[in-house]
Amino acid sequence: MGFLRYREILFGAGRTMTQDIQNFIQFLHEEKQTSENTEVSYARDLKKMSQYLAAQGISSTGAVTATALNSYVLFLEKEGRKPATISRSIASMKAFYHYMEKERLLASDPSELLKAPRIEKKMPAILSTEEVTRLLEQPSGNSPKEMRDRAMLELLYATGIRVTELISLKVSDVNLHMEYLTCTDAHKERIIPFGTVAREALRIYLEQGRPNLTKNEETEWLFTNCSGGAMSRQGFWKLIKYYGKKAGIEAEITPHMLRHSFAAHMVSNGADLKSVQEMLGHSDISTTQVYAQMSQGRIREVYLKAHPRG
Repeated sequence: MGFLRYREILFGAGRTMTQDIQNFIQFLHEEKQTSENTEVSYARDLKKMSQYLAAQGISSTGAVTATALNSYVLFLEKEGRKPATISRSIASMKAFYHYMEKERLLASDPSELLKAPRIEKKMPAILSTEEVTRLLEQPSGNSPKEMRDRAMLELLYATGIRVTELISLKVSDVNLHMEYLTCTDAHKERIIPFGTVAREALRIYLEQGRPNLTKNEETEWLFTNCSGGAMSRQGFWKLIKYYGKKAGIEAEITPHMLRHSFAAHMVSNGADLKSVQEMLGHSDISTTQVYAQMSQGRIREVYLKAHPRG
């Protein structure tokens, strides 16, 4: 490698860190096809890093050292940032500097030795099977809205899909006869089964409720609002909170709580982790293993209560 090329790599050849970060975000968008949320998160973390480094007199990516990045991590800790926030920032820096080295815009990766702080995994909040039953029984009327609400709640608990996936479902995504739905996210498509209770709730909604909401006008969305338009996340949040309160559930209920409850109840009733992982759409099975830990904790609790020598 010639001296000029080495110097260009080492000091960034006049490029600013801001330009490098913009190029990295563009690379994620065009080459990796990452989600908008991921790109916004990376951009926010890296902007904060670059602002700190600029205040230390470092304005080009090539001038950044491992010591400077360690100082930034210490700065985040002194600011009182949570371990999860610091871990995410470190992940953003590692992704950015790995990209810069891979593109041969840096001679070496200054983030290589950065260590993320240890994070204590919190057990997700779930509902008991009795609470889920009470919740699902709340929309019991015959109005089009209650038919829709019951179908949405039943399907959410039956499949464990995310709220954004639920409200993005199209009529063509559901196979009532075979009792499965097709769920598509940014990276892959997955087939998720559901049971007879959810199927019956969906059938009633499709035959009696949905035509009234859509006024028989053509729309591809499976679930619509009372005006026939697409359901919103906010609309569903209000809906589930309303029925949670009506069911007498004291916990601050969220749509994601039904997803967690689905997974925990599946595992505690004998479902294998790999199947649950596929249904939830987790890329890494370690994310799914938390439900097995919850199940083991529940077994221990039952043992201590029931065993004569517990």
